[in-house]
Amino acid sequence: MLNRSFLRFLNLSRRRLSLIILALVVAAGALLFGVYVRAQQPVTISFLLRAVEADQMQGLADQFMAENPDIRIEMVRGPNAADAVENLYTTSFLLGDSPYDILFSDVVWIPKFAAAGWLMDLSDRVSEADLADFLEADVAAGVYQDGFYRMPFRSDMGMLYYRTDLLNQVGLQPPATFADLIAASETIQDQTDVNWGFVWQGLQYEGLVTNFVELVAGYGGFWVDADTLEVGLDQPAAIQATDFMKGVIAQGISPPGVTNYIEEDALRQFENGNAVFMRNWPYAWAEANGDGSPVAGNIALKPMVHTANEQPAACLGGWGFGISATTPHLEEAWRVVQFFTSPGPMKDFITEFAYVPSRRALFTDPEVLAVFPHYEQLLEVAETAVPRPPVGQYAQLSDILQRYLSAAITDQMTPEAAMRAAAGESRRVLGVDG
Repeated sequence: MLNRSFLRFLNLSRRRLSLIILALVVAAGALLFGVYVRAQQPVTISFLLRAVEADQMQGLADQFMAENPDIRIEMVRGPNAADAVENLYTTSFLLGDSPYDILFSDVVWIPKFAAAGWLMDLSDRVSEADLADFLEADVAAGVYQDGFYRMPFRSDMGMLYYRTDLLNQVGLQPPATFADLIAASETIQDQTDVNWGFVWQGLQYEGLVTNFVELVAGYGGFWVDADTLEVGLDQPAAIQATDFMKGVIAQGISPPGVTNYIEEDALRQFENGNAVFMRNWPYAWAEANGDGSPVAGNIALKPMVHTANEQPAACLGGWGFGISATTPHLEEAWRVVQFFTSPGPMKDFITEFAYVPSRRALFTDPEVLAVFPHYEQLLEVAETAVPRPPVGQYAQLSDILQRYLSAAITDQMTPEAAMRAAAGESRRVLGVDG
């Protein structure tokens, strides 16, 4: 009796054991299958950018994903205002691990983001030979202290546009110096029906700062030395630059309303035939030469004017790619950055959407010149580009400079008093002595 019961128990236990083993095998198989399925799913690499740029870059993203089926690019469409996109990136990092693997970044964001530890140092991923193919200023804009945090994608730089027909009419050459620009403006205003000599961006915003960067360099000065943190705003060159801005308004060379101008306002005056010279960015070329523009075919561009013993300077703008320090997909993110910043995709993008390349060779590429013959002139400007100070406190410094420049050109303060005050506040932000 005991033997039969024991045997039945044994048989039952074996069946249970078999079922348990079978269940474990099924569970393990399901787990392994899940791991396999997940391994076959593409890794998603995401970044935030302005909606208009996301639309433009979708073609390149589609090309990359077709060539790299293991990676999916997710472009998150943000506001079209660059500062609003910067704020969204900043908020995402402050809240913890950012959901973005890549940062599509304006040149002036890099010092702030790198100083906060939000970006990956890319120094060990690119060689000096690789970077030598890019514009020098574009590379410099990715450097913070001893690290490199941004691969250039598209560049931008300020320049002087001028009316070739008006200069020919009065027998003058394009101006090289500040004095040349003033003299040519006065001559053409006297001898023609053109109202204004020089239009630029004078509203209290970042555009006013970019104008100043070019002018102060043209006088042989500087804003902030990033290596020493020396502030140059209360030195003679900065005061002269501010005095020039105020002076062209007082002399009637620039319209009184220029203190409220952004890029589009200056462009409107220029393309309507109301100004001889205009400081603006490369995008203005296509606009001023567009169908129906009264000045189409009668404009040229050159580096910004300067004093006789100094070199011209073009304030650097533009966008590039950094990688989030918290991305779980570093290698995949780097592959995306490499693709977008490589010669072929960059060439396709700039020829389709009329942007400026960051790679020097594309300025003289025959296929690019067939679409944009003025890019050879543009290279001359690009070689004079200078970045804004790559310091972590850039946003505060820009706000200070904007306020005091605006006060000077709107007659609230003298140029000298404004620059002395701006210099003092800037030194306090930087924590340096006067």
